[in-house]
Amino acid sequence: MNDRSLNQKSFHILLALVTIAFIWTLYPFFGAVFWGAILAIIFQPMQRWLTRRFKGRQNLAALTTLLIILLIVILPLALVGVTLVQEASLVYQRIKGGQIDFAGYYQSALHMLPSALQRMLASFGLTDIGALQERLTAGAARISQYLAAQALSIGQNTFQFVVSFGVMLYLVFFLLRDGREIGGRIRRAIPLDEEHKTHLLRKFTTVVRATVKGNIVVAAAQGLLGGIIFAILGIQGSVLWGVLMAFLSLLPAIGAALIWAPAAVFFLMTGAVWKGVVLILFCVFVIGLVDNVLRPILVGKDTKLPDWVVLIATLGGMALFGIDGFVIGPLIAALFISSWALFSHQGERTEDAGGEPK
Repeated sequence: MNDRSLNQKSFHILLALVTIAFIWTLYPFFGAVFWGAILAIIFQPMQRWLTRRFKGRQNLAALTTLLIILLIVILPLALVGVTLVQEASLVYQRIKGGQIDFAGYYQSALHMLPSALQRMLASFGLTDIGALQERLTAGAARISQYLAAQALSIGQNTFQFVVSFGVMLYLVFFLLRDGREIGGRIRRAIPLDEEHKTHLLRKFTTVVRATVKGNIVVAAAQGLLGGIIFAILGIQGSVLWGVLMAFLSLLPAIGAALIWAPAAVFFLMTGAVWKGVVLILFCVFVIGLVDNVLRPILVGKDTKLPDWVVLIATLGGMALFGIDGFVIGPLIAALFISSWALFSHQGERTEDAGGEPK
């Protein structure tokens, strides 16, 4: 009996060690593995539909699904990335060439402020245009040096990026093809009751699909609408600002406003009142409507998470895991709430049965 207990403990220790070693081995490709698994989960229904259409030929179905992912996900993201780099470079050149005069804009805005507010800004040294110009120049120099260093880093790591991208596509193919079998093995290996496993795995896939699809649809819609209204109002770098709004809209309620609200205030302070009013009305009633209508339908309805939980979990996830955190954060929050709900429900059932809650 003691030998059997010792063997079980030794095996559990070995299992934990090899699991940690395997995760450690995959860590350099964490992003590739993570997004490969996410894409496979999202497009698994399409894989099953194509498998039925192709009469059970799973390889052909997985390859077709992978091509669809390339066309509707990877290629648009690549085009947006190239356009964003070009737009950012153009804005930088305009600032450097003096075509965008921040000092002049700031001076005009100062004259629009009440005298009391001007005196308060002067006490903080914020009315000295020359000093501010020097600060902006120094800041722009630091930013350009940082961007140059990042560009050099990207160039040096091109091989690693290509390898990671290839790993992701390779993984997506096999997860699509063998996803049901892999899911069954994972399900059997989890040491939980069948009811708990069913509930948690269903919650996992639901949150992943709702979070990724919902947030991406909302972000794309808000970024597109924001870029359009910025272009109509003549704001330079509309593509750049639209992409930033799309990225920030991953934060519920406050995201896109971090971009359009300062622009609207700038218009109002510089005398372009009608532009400021149009921007505010459009962003509140059109872009805000997208967030208030689409996000609850696509995200909150399926995940059944309160907005404040989604916001805090998203911020915390992105602080810890970067861009991957907008999925990881809400996923951890959903599993946390679901696990405690199961525990509470189990305690209530034990009490109802006349025993002590465990």
